[in-house]
Amino acid sequence: MSNTIEFKTELNATPVEQLTYEQAREELLQVVARMESGASTLEESIALWERGEALAQRCEAWLDGAQATLDAARQNQTS
Repeated sequence: MSNTIEFKTELNATPVEQLTYEQAREELLQVVARMESGASTLEESIALWERGEALAQRCEAWLDGAQATLDAARQNQTS
């Protein structure tokens, strides 16, 4: 049980909302690699999946913001 508590603490060390795009992407890659290794318990796999989903959403939000900035810049150039 102690290992599971340590695992969850490690997994949620930094709130997803505070991560830069690069940090979220790097952690997402680590989560995927860990899940693909098959070495996690079921509980750890679920926690990894949940964290991975949150990280993917964070990355998507960053990319959507970047796209909106580019679209606005293009709009200003053509106006």
